[in-house]
Amino acid sequence: MILGNLNALPQAGLPAALRDILALPQCSLAALQAHADGRLQPEQAAWFCNIGPAKTQPQAQRHTEYHRLWADIQVLLTGEEMINAGTQYLAQESDEQRKPDLYITTAAALPVSVTLRAGDFAVFLPGEPHQALCAVNEPMTVRKAVFKVPCELLEG
Repeated sequence: MILGNLNALPQAGLPAALRDILALPQCSLAALQAHADGRLQPEQAAWFCNIGPAKTQPQAQRHTEYHRLWADIQVLLTGEEMINAGTQYLAQESDEQRKPDLYITTAAALPVSVTLRAGDFAVFLPGEPHQALCAVNEPMTVRKAVFKVPCELLEG
């Protein structure tokens, strides 16, 4: 897991491929906030971003997920959310695959919690369990940009 803020990219210590994506003009906080809900994918880019509203819930109601093929960059555009995360890859045969490359696990320990506010982001590399959209105080509607970056881009 890597944490940072779009307005302070150099401090985040991102791999070059992720830093290059977030440094694009269309990926600035102002540009993402102004972008219509839906998909953002520059022509010929292997990565994409889904932008839109989501509802936070009490932690007990949220699932824990991980991905094998994609890294997630979860950027909060409005509101606040807590994300819980694990520091170890704990995939189990019994984990449920809900969608392509979306695995739900009940076995992951989540010792790290972070609260994101506008401009903050959390990066989850393949295999890192995370529980997003947990309510900080009360459930609320937030607006997020979730980047999906194929792991091949991280290997260069």
